[in-house]
Amino acid sequence: MASYVTKEGLDKMKAELEQLETVERPKITQQIAEARDKGDLSENAEYDAAKEAQGMLEMRISKLKDVISTSKIIDESQLDTSKVSILTTVKLKNNATNQQQVFTLVPDNESDLKSGRISVNTPIAKGLLGKVVGETAEIVLPNGNKLSFEVLEITL
Repeated sequence: MASYVTKEGLDKMKAELEQLETVERPKITQQIAEARDKGDLSENAEYDAAKEAQGMLEMRISKLKDVISTSKIIDESQLDTSKVSILTTVKLKNNATNQQQVFTLVPDNESDLKSGRISVNTPIAKGLLGKVVGETAEIVLPNGNKLSFEVLEITL
């Protein structure tokens, strides 16, 4: 299944993969060799830790390669700002608190709540998708709480 990413997100994943393969992998290989040189592997905690770290690293490398190979870059020039969709930035008014919030809806692997980038698969994003300026989104969170947002503005 294809995963949609931004050009920036794909470049970030490729850079991480490069770092893992060229820096981290040799480092762990070196740690394993040093631990092996210390003798009895059956009671060698350093060896066990290095082998476990190697397994985790190889899983991450494999996952990144898989995601990169199946990724499709989202063409931002084709996005429609008349309604909320992936990669749009939405200015909202929380109807309960009258506070304004701004979110950018992004692919899962690019979400970062601190910078206002939320995954398009979160309950809030799902509730906002397809809404237009002036519309109200009623969102039920997994804990049962309800949120009501008015869409104030949609931009790229």
